[in-house]
Amino acid sequence: MENCTMYMGKVVGNIVSTRKHESLVGSKILEIKIINNGVETDEMLIAIDNIGAGIGDRVLVTTGSGARLALNNPKTAVDAVVVGIIDE
Repeated sequence: MENCTMYMGKVVGNIVSTRKHESLVGSKILEIKIINNGVETDEMLIAIDNIGAGIGDRVLVTTGSGARLALNNPKTAVDAVVVGIIDE
């Protein structure tokens, strides 16, 4: 199994893709700013969302093989998936 990492982040934008891998059709793609120790960083991450997160939401993102497993498809062409919305 590949390394999996989890990040806290803030959704700052939507990504529009005119062409996607067939396993991602219907999935929303988000631009996420990484939060480290409670402070927003300049690091960005692109992640698939299937739980309904939106701009301004703080989210939990998993990467690596954990991302593919979160979508219940280990062959999906993703490396980051939103797995939770953090209550404020």
